[in-house]
Amino acid sequence: MEVMILSFIGSAVQSEWKLSPREKSLVSSAVFAGMLVGASTWGVVSDNFGRRKGFVFTALVTSVAGFLSAFAPNYISLVILRFFVGAGLGGGPVLFSWFLEFVPAPSRGSWMVFFSFFWSIGTILEASLAWVVMPTLGWRWLLGLSSLPSFLLLIFYKFTPESPRYLCMKGRKSDAMHVLESIATMNQKLLPSGRLISDCKEEDSELDENTDDFHGTHAEQVRRNGASFIRYLSSKFRCIGALYKLLSPELIRTTLLLWMGFFGNAFTYYGVILLTSGLSDGDEDCRPIRLLKNSKEGTNLYKDVFITSMAEVPGLILSAVIVDRIGRKLSVASMLFATFALFIPLVFHLKEVSTTALLFCARICVTGSITTLCIYAPEIYPTSVRSTGYGTANSIGKIGGIISPLVAVGLVDGCHKVAAVLLFEAVIFFTGMAVVFFPVETKGCKLKDSL
Repeated sequence: MEVMILSFIGSAVQSEWKLSPREKSLVSSAVFAGMLVGASTWGVVSDNFGRRKGFVFTALVTSVAGFLSAFAPNYISLVILRFFVGAGLGGGPVLFSWFLEFVPAPSRGSWMVFFSFFWSIGTILEASLAWVVMPTLGWRWLLGLSSLPSFLLLIFYKFTPESPRYLCMKGRKSDAMHVLESIATMNQKLLPSGRLISDCKEEDSELDENTDDFHGTHAEQVRRNGASFIRYLSSKFRCIGALYKLLSPELIRTTLLLWMGFFGNAFTYYGVILLTSGLSDGDEDCRPIRLLKNSKEGTNLYKDVFITSMAEVPGLILSAVIVDRIGRKLSVASMLFATFALFIPLVFHLKEVSTTALLFCARICVTGSITTLCIYAPEIYPTSVRSTGYGTANSIGKIGGIISPLVAVGLVDGCHKVAAVLLFEAVIFFTGMAVVFFPVETKGCKLKDSL
């Protein structure tokens, strides 16, 4: 809801405060910039201090900043407050990782797609709310009412348990057992007999052994000293430690390929949304995108949001159907290459109906692709860096989301439709190849706790 609200308040704010087009766009850019910061920050908080703490802080920041936005006295204060809203929204990976750690492996993919379905519900709800509120009460009421769901999250904080997997990783097995017993009681089940164990071990424990031992080569001593210094630095600066783990020899291939995957998927996702409004009117007179947007204000704007949002529903269904059957890697790669194929006819002049149909189908595929990638990312990382790894990858995706409109607007606005389509084709192809080289398939695999 807080992201989709950007589609509705821009023109109203611009009209009230006499903003330039650049100042208007900065309101949206501030939200994405905040998400870029928040996605990595809250992941570190979640991995070091708990999923519940990461969750409550993100909910507080989002709800308070979102509500205060409704009372912004001027343009600068609105941009600052929307930046903080974005910083709170960047905590989405915390919720995703938290939920993932409760779901059984055999049905994990389907449940995570179901979890993602609420993004589309929020989109539809925001369009409905804007349709009712904007013509009568204005943009300030829309901002205030849209912040209420984030406040409601805080009500459930007390009743929501910490992740037992996270507690085990921190050595708090009695607390983890207490959570599991509460869950079993609520579901009227009995816990299996036995002792709670975890595959988490003290990482780099070998560095603590024989640190004063003078045996071994000089090179080994240098290596130990260097690793010890990095470990010491990591303990003092948690962000550095988390990034060091993500770029460690065990994870660097996974991390870099995931970053490529998230960047390409986000670039394509927001590009498809933009091209839907930019190309569906045909290109005979090559009108700029900004003029097309202005011509679609009012009820047509809400209708367009409904239509494009509906494309995500079959995309989520498609993802749910195939993710636990053919696996994560093949699902993402096949949907990306299907998007690639759907973009090919857009190079040529087509009727409006054909263009809209192709972009609608492309939206289905790219929605399924990015949803499945969001399942794969937290699964591939161990519990110790799960939120950090997923959050950082999500941040890279936000960069793609910021760049995509700028590039697409520039090309289509300059009547370079073919160049815009070919650019998206190149990004989609290389993203698909990155997915093909993902190191492991996580379908049905148990989650790992440590490297």
